[in-house]
Amino acid sequence: MLPRSVLGIAALILSLALGAAFSGAVLYAYYDYRLDTNETRVDTYVEGFDERLDTAVKIIESEQEEARRAVRQELEPLREIAASGETLAALRDKVKDSVWFVSTVGVDGQPSVGSAFVAFADAEQSFLLTSFATVRASTTRPGPGIQLQKGDDRLEAELLIWEEGRDLALVSVRRGNLPRLPWAGGDNPADIGERVFAISGLGSTGASVSQGLVADVSSVGIQHDAAIGAHFQGGPIVNSNGEVVAVASRTYSPLGFAPEAVFFAPEVRSACEQVLRCPDDEGATGAGG
Repeated sequence: MLPRSVLGIAALILSLALGAAFSGAVLYAYYDYRLDTNETRVDTYVEGFDERLDTAVKIIESEQEEARRAVRQELEPLREIAASGETLAALRDKVKDSVWFVSTVGVDGQPSVGSAFVAFADAEQSFLLTSFATVRASTTRPGPGIQLQKGDDRLEAELLIWEEGRDLALVSVRRGNLPRLPWAGGDNPADIGERVFAISGLGSTGASVSQGLVADVSSVGIQHDAAIGAHFQGGPIVNSNGEVVAVASRTYSPLGFAPEAVFFAPEVRSACEQVLRCPDDEGATGAGG
């Protein structure tokens, strides 16, 4: 197949050179075509980048606003349940004159604190409900004294009667006509899901408030999730109108186990069974009603 003459060999070399040159030209043309195509695509992408970026930003902002609206809509029922600061302040101012901070000494010799609220009063003395757990040490004689405090005002209290099972106790002070708190009327003083407020007699403005919801209502009392600190026990649990529905307790456990996040509270009317003598008149709102 190879040429035998010099002329044939030269012709073969020339043919190979022409083929290589043609192939190089084709490859270069293809490369140049691809390069032009890529440059065109890059130019097109760059030219429309700002517009697409603006569109993407607007889409993101729109989705963010929609998400905010959805969150606000979901939180709206919670806002209706949770009382505002103005509501709490108004409620506190309404009941604070009837709620006192209680301090004494416990059976272990350590300070024992709680709250008490006026159940009824006459011209000479006033009577307050509180927590048996707070004044337990005073049930024996001799026992430690019990002091009621509101700001700089101090009153010495006397323990009169108590009911350990419901964590209730009644004390009296020699100061008449202290304002009493009305009790909630009706057969059901509280409903499941109702907002309630635990009141303490300790606070920079004369009282402090802890709010929660009623989890259950039964013959043994009210279950609620209002936080009950040591200085809240014995204080009133009131509804949005400032009417007492129950007595705050940290130890009342009618089902036999210690309360944790959800507390049990004896209905305030249960104090009429052993601690107080209450009127039988229909519509009466407490021992002084």
